[in-house]
Amino acid sequence: MVMDMSDLDSNKGQQQEVQFSMTENAEYQKEQIQEIKLGREQGLDISLYANPEFNWMQMEQIRTGLKDKMDVSLYANPSYSYETMRQIRLALHSGIDLTPYLDRGFADDDLEEIRQSVLNDLPLDRWLTDDMCAPQIHEIRIGLCEQLDISSYANVKYNWMQMQEIRLGLEKKLDVSIYANHLYSHFQMKEIRLGLEGGLDVSSYCELIHSATDMREKRLSLINEKTAKAEEPDLDSMRKCEFSISIEDNGNKAFAYIPWIPGNVVTLEDIRKDLERREIVFGVNWEAISDMIDKRRMNEKVLIAEGIPPKKGGNGWFEFFVRLDLPRIPAPLPDGGVDYVNIEAFEMVDEDEKIAVYHPAEKGVSGTNIFGESIHAENGAEKKPLRGEGFVIAPDGVTYLSKMNGKFEFRDGRIIITNMLTVREDVTAVTGKLEVDGSVYVIGSIYSGGYIKATGDIIIEHNVETARLVAGGNVMIKKGSCSKHDCFIDAGGEVSGSFFEAANINAKGNVKANYIMNSDINTLGKVIVSGSKGVLLGGKICAVMGVDTYNLGNDTHIKTYLEVGRNELYTKEQEKFAAQRGLILAELSSLEKAWERVRRILAAGKEVPKETLRKVRAGMVARNNELAELDAEAAKLANMTDQAMKAPVCVRGSAYGGSDVTINAIKYTLTSEVHRAVFKLRNAQVVIVAL
Repeated sequence: MVMDMSDLDSNKGQQQEVQFSMTENAEYQKEQIQEIKLGREQGLDISLYANPEFNWMQMEQIRTGLKDKMDVSLYANPSYSYETMRQIRLALHSGIDLTPYLDRGFADDDLEEIRQSVLNDLPLDRWLTDDMCAPQIHEIRIGLCEQLDISSYANVKYNWMQMQEIRLGLEKKLDVSIYANHLYSHFQMKEIRLGLEGGLDVSSYCELIHSATDMREKRLSLINEKTAKAEEPDLDSMRKCEFSISIEDNGNKAFAYIPWIPGNVVTLEDIRKDLERREIVFGVNWEAISDMIDKRRMNEKVLIAEGIPPKKGGNGWFEFFVRLDLPRIPAPLPDGGVDYVNIEAFEMVDEDEKIAVYHPAEKGVSGTNIFGESIHAENGAEKKPLRGEGFVIAPDGVTYLSKMNGKFEFRDGRIIITNMLTVREDVTAVTGKLEVDGSVYVIGSIYSGGYIKATGDIIIEHNVETARLVAGGNVMIKKGSCSKHDCFIDAGGEVSGSFFEAANINAKGNVKANYIMNSDINTLGKVIVSGSKGVLLGGKICAVMGVDTYNLGNDTHIKTYLEVGRNELYTKEQEKFAAQRGLILAELSSLEKAWERVRRILAAGKEVPKETLRKVRAGMVARNNELAELDAEAAKLANMTDQAMKAPVCVRGSAYGGSDVTINAIKYTLTSEVHRAVFKLRNAQVVIVAL
């Protein structure tokens, strides 16, 4: 099965395009491919799990975490089982960090028990050791829930069945020290416990030398002797009354269990007295208790009391009155190309138009546990106000209104409304230079020296010939550009169009088209040529994040130059980062010196104006934040480049001789035709790997 991922979201295009070749890999099973498709449809970064080393259930856990905006890097590890990933994800959802327990070697069901304990604020860590298994942890957790003195059995020397016998004895308030010895088997412990519950003198058979079978025989014999000695048998004293009541869910539920033992009779009064002793007064289900006794439901765990859990208040949320789901990914064409002509590129809003309304969080509803105690409920979480530009918040504090007639965008949680100049005619040298603080939408074409400079996007409905386009955002030429090397496009974002012929393009984002011929392209992103008829032919392509095309060159061996990875463009960008970093460090150094002077003045007992203190402090904080953001951008570029180098040049159709491919400054000249190939580095050489 082949997945065409050329229609991925432009904001995530680079990361997910890297995964294109992976999703075509035969190593993927049907279920894995389905998870990748779901992630793509949900707008998620599928690069974090589109790896054949993950099975489909592991992929599901990573995808679910991404959907919930979790830091899935904490568990996106093929060595973790599906259940381990699930427990980490559930813990993150509750604000619990299981990392310390993972480091100690706990996994799967162990983490389930640990998570439940942490969730209920139980002091599990005091008793937990690295060599405990899930059933042992379970017995410790149940004991803590019931507020028992678990010190008598919370030790790894006991197996879980031995722990259970000691816990049952503690629940009956027995002297468990008589049999709390790890040398006893759990069967032996059970016989001693039953003897203690029956009021027998177990000293005659509680020695280790006796097997469990011997102990049982001696216990039954003692019962018979006790019965035979009674001159007037007391039916009540002879009656066995064995049952247990366990408290779970942090005091919100109580369960009764009556074991099947010959002669065991439990009455409603027995249950009532034990409930009183445990101070269980709320939510008691007497019908369930009566049914359990009347129908003699033995060896069955029955819910006999249940509190009302607290109900967390609903979280705050935004209701939008404009479309956030514009199909920004062009529709596919029959040949695999993309339809740039009919894409709806933007949403327009009017001045004072209602953009969104915030619905505040709700208050929680308190609950009551089975002890009659009120349980505090959490209120819903409030969302932070929306940020961005081009809008105002109404006096009610929850309604967002547009400040202008303009183009609406919602990017990375920010509202961006900018001026949109609509030009309803062709743009030429006669039209004059158009310089706009905002975006420009040209319904016609651009000919004969047309010039547009915009701080936002530039969208051309038809064609571009001789022109210069400068955009702070994206440039979209729906039908395409054909010139004689006198079309110049500079974009702070992405450049896209149906085709580019003899164009000069500089972009920080991806450059996408259905074919590109004889063009000079420099981009920090990726060059993507779609469709089975798509071709990248002639010219020089300098793309930091790589090239993805159907055909490269042609059979006439027209020279086509590709430079990808850490090339001259990448080096210049990192040098720019370094220069900016130097300027920020110099400013920060000056501010730190000023702060030191202020400290000396204050130490001398002199006053310093509060405004001076505020400015120096604010300046230091601002410069440190700028430095952190700059370092993050530089690291992001380096990391994304490394990621792109897994498949830097991907040719899905044919690559012809006469093409030069340079990856990280290592050059390779293709001498003959190859089909469906990936050009990558291996051992400091460019090699060709079958796609």
